Amino acid sequence: MIPAAFEYIRAGSTEEALSAIAEHGDEAKILAGGHSLIPLMRFRLARPEVLVDVGQITDLSYINDDGDHLAIGALTRHKDVETSDLVAKQTPLLQAVTSAVGDPQVRHRGTIGGATAHGDPASDIPSALIAHRAILVADGPNGKREIPVDDFFKGFLETDLSPDEMLVEVRVPKAPKAKWSFQKFNRRAQDWAIVGVSALVDKNQSGVGLVNMDSVPFRATEVEEAISSGANAKDAAGLAAQGCSPSSDLNASAKYREHLARVMTERALAEAGL
Repeated sequence: MIPAAFEYIRAGSTEEALSAIAEHGDEAKILAGGHSLIPLMRFRLARPEVLVDVGQITDLSYINDDGDHLAIGALTRHKDVETSDLVAKQTPLLQAVTSAVGDPQVRHRGTIGGATAHGDPASDIPSALIAHRAILVADGPNGKREIPVDDFFKGFLETDLSPDEMLVEVRVPKAPKAKWSFQKFNRRAQDWAIVGVSALVDKNQSGVGLVNMDSVPFRATEVEEAISSGANAKDAAGLAAQGCSPSSDLNASAKYREHLARVMTERALAEAGL
């Protein structure tokens, strides 16, 4: 299908992008790689009157060592995250999850900021950010603000970003010595996960993020608390579906997704050495 008519604005800087979305408000949508937004527009599930293309803003594409965390620009391509030696050394879980996103074409165009700001519960990237307890940085007319990942996702395709803000940076705490695993169950390698699990197990803290198990990217709090209490992989994974509200669709029923969440979480925790 063909998207509805829209006005196109190519922003040359963050300031230009913020000015455009401030002017047009709810009528505007930010376009980065386009792999999430454009399909919605083609099916007329999204009908923005204005598209603000931020793909040419080069100063939002970077991966920096910033003390206790990696600072990753929102327009950093998945391929750059996947092939970064710094990411491989300091946040290997994020690298593994990124390498499972779509296919090479998607990873060469898609961005970490776009995948996060879209707020899709079936997206892989948010699960890694949840496991790492990342901080998301938004910029807007009132300046920058930091948003803990647990406060960022508000509903289906809905985030804490206001209409006049844009995501500019993702801050991922380093975990070079943590054990980790990413498990993804899908029909074909490039498909969205029917269920996915990002697990990070450290001496002091664990993190478990689930893919496609709720209307938002989901933290498996019950599993994390069980790990902290000394539970083994099987017992902790048995709590993976607690608090979730998975949907039923052509790929899987809600009940089957709950079963998969327990199975995939146990595999992830076992691989992470629990």
